Amino acid sequence: MSERTEAPEVADPILDEVRRFYEGHHDGIEASRRKHLYFHDYLTRILRVRVPEGLRVLDLGCGSGHALAALKPSLGVGIDISAPAVRTARELYGSETLRFIEGDVADPTVLAQAGGPFDVILLVNVVTHLTDVQATLEALQAVSHSRTRVLIYSYSRLWQPFLRLGEMLGVKYRQPPEAWLPPEEIKNMLSLADFEVVRDDAHILAPLWFPLVSNLLNRYIGRLPIMDLFSLMFGIIARPAPARTVAERPARPTVSVVIPCRNEAGHIRPLVDRLPDLPAGSECLFVEGGSTDDTEDVIRQVMAERPDRPFRLLKQPGRGKGDAVRYAFAQARADIVLILDSDMGVAPEDVPKFVSALARGKGEMANGSRMVYPMEGRAMRFLNLLANKTFALLFTWLLGQQVRDTLCGTKVLWREDYERIAANRSYFGDFDPFGDFDLLFGASRLNLRIVDVAVRYHERQYGDTNISRFRHGLLLLQMSGFAARKLKFL
Repeated sequence: MSERTEAPEVADPILDEVRRFYEGHHDGIEASRRKHLYFHDYLTRILRVRVPEGLRVLDLGCGSGHALAALKPSLGVGIDISAPAVRTARELYGSETLRFIEGDVADPTVLAQAGGPFDVILLVNVVTHLTDVQATLEALQAVSHSRTRVLIYSYSRLWQPFLRLGEMLGVKYRQPPEAWLPPEEIKNMLSLADFEVVRDDAHILAPLWFPLVSNLLNRYIGRLPIMDLFSLMFGIIARPAPARTVAERPARPTVSVVIPCRNEAGHIRPLVDRLPDLPAGSECLFVEGGSTDDTEDVIRQVMAERPDRPFRLLKQPGRGKGDAVRYAFAQARADIVLILDSDMGVAPEDVPKFVSALARGKGEMANGSRMVYPMEGRAMRFLNLLANKTFALLFTWLLGQQVRDTLCGTKVLWREDYERIAANRSYFGDFDPFGDFDLLFGASRLNLRIVDVAVRYHERQYGDTNISRFRHGLLLLQMSGFAARKLKFL
């Protein structure tokens, strides 16, 4: 029997042409970057919003490392096919936390040198030069974990004739042969490579600097619905498919049910009676918020009567539901943290439904949606219903994901993800008295997959609501404007 020999590696002529181009034009590309610094700085600003500081970042097609260094990762690895670009990156930014590798970003052996796994993988203006995009995306699974986010940014095909004209006129640096992949094709390849799209992105109407006009177009007009369809850059943010999440998470996660209570004495016993059994190691945290009725006494009585249940009573140090939620989440011990309003507008029996959505990898934050089924009696008045639907449309646009009911109090997420939101809270500041929007905006900042869970909304049986429709509605509008500046109008 003859001995098998390995077939010689066949050089890829397209890849070689791309390599020769970038190596032969390195100085010109750097000069062009300095000439068009407004465009590159603006793109970097977008990336800095999408990628919080302190993460482990892999930048494929990193060039001279400018964007990677600007992200301030705890560990950054850049890979580029151009030897001069890698050499420049090492000279400018090389350190213990920033490392640069020369090689083909699609080569698994080169990816293996990068180490990992990484929290964020960037492909900025690089997919058009890959000879096999799907194979490259599949190779990324080896340097990913269940919370990894893949960020792909590329030029829109709508701008192809204008960019080609710019190259002919010398306004834009000429590019080697490239495939102008539409976002739909890239999403299909992501799916085939076992990644799931979390959100779309679109930016930059004016790539050249014109005083006042460029910022007006890019920061505001270009971020509005319909107008964003004409953006130069499209972005796709994806995560590993749910099967990867399920494999890396507990099969039966424990749950910390946080129950804010203020003047809810009449609801405590019915809530406890209806609360389903939870996995071993779970807990229920009542957070008493300075009630003027006997809420605290009733909670203590119930805890004494039910020593078999994992109840804890916390005394809220500040005021408002947001303070109660943040205080309880900081002391939670379980895998999942869940807010359950004590008025039982959302039934306690629905708790397992939310936990299951996370445990099965359907999302990383579950948001209650009361807008699907008919509601009991006067569970929600007309003006409240109108406000809910309006804010749902507004927040869907703000967050880049569908959220049908932002005002439902039941929100559920992994405790580790909450800790990441809390660590990045300084980006938004302490602005949310309700607690819901701090979580929604924080989840959007981290590109978490938000999933709606439909529930029936029930009428309050005791006391009066703590919500003021007009005063709190105005506050919600103010918070929406604040979030728009932080998430949309970049």
